[in-house]
Amino acid sequence: MTQLRELGRSGLQASPIAFGGNVFGWSADEKTSFALLDAFVDAGFNLIDTADVYPAWVPGNHGGESETIIGRWLTHSGKRDKVLIATKVAKWAEHPGLSADNINEAVEDSLRRLQTDVIDLYQAHEDDESVPLEETLGAFARLIDAGKVRAIGASNYSAARLRDALKVSADYHLPRYETLQPEYNLYDRAGYEAELEPLVREHALGVISYYSLASGFLTGKYRNADDASKSSARGAKVVERYVNPRGLRILTALDDLAAKHRATPAQVALAWLIARPGITAPIVSATSVEQLHDVLAAAQVELSAQEVAQLDQASAEQN
Repeated sequence: MTQLRELGRSGLQASPIAFGGNVFGWSADEKTSFALLDAFVDAGFNLIDTADVYPAWVPGNHGGESETIIGRWLTHSGKRDKVLIATKVAKWAEHPGLSADNINEAVEDSLRRLQTDVIDLYQAHEDDESVPLEETLGAFARLIDAGKVRAIGASNYSAARLRDALKVSADYHLPRYETLQPEYNLYDRAGYEAELEPLVREHALGVISYYSLASGFLTGKYRNADDASKSSARGAKVVERYVNPRGLRILTALDDLAAKHRATPAQVALAWLIARPGITAPIVSATSVEQLHDVLAAAQVELSAQEVAQLDQASAEQN
């Protein structure tokens, strides 16, 4: 059984790796999604992250497909009591923003698609500065009081706005954001570490990081321009963004530690995240059970302080 970690001060206990549900209804059809979810839970993990908008970007999709597949799986598998369901509101054109009215409508639709009575972690998918924070947090408070939501979180908030939200929660005696979902990985460090990390650690928030493997770069499969040609247009973007002296220095350090631990570069990159103070669970996605088991093995890779420092140094911006 994996070691569970509390999501902020919510009382919710999460596994050290979360499954990113953006693939459900996109690169994983319903049958594959069911197999992935079963394998995830059977391996001792429990945090499933999705959003109402997932995956609206796929031609032919409308949005809500990921939640719908998860809901069917919950009913089919009978494993609702074994998982934490985290979903989000604000970025879908059907339910945009964080007004009280929108949150009230969106949550009902998410509950229906998920075929559940309660969402464990309901997250603001992005900030909405057009709505007073007390209105947004007040709407979330009423959902918690009604038993429809257990805890709330924020995604893609700046440090200044997250600090303001925490102050509003304290001043108005409203539930606070217990979690933050930022972009963070061994390459993309500065945005989170400069201002968000001190804030979340000061207030003991849980952190569920996305793009944990830098769009696949930290798996080691993109090392030169030729590697991009073997992949999709996305691969070319990964090469353009990450294949540079600093990126290659990171891969060299990952290769070294992967050899020492008989692991993969991806597992070591995730182990670095798991070991970071304040990080509760990096989000990973997979489109096959074999791929999923490979990334979940990262939870068993224990890096020494010296090895963490080696990765810190290799990925430092100033080098």
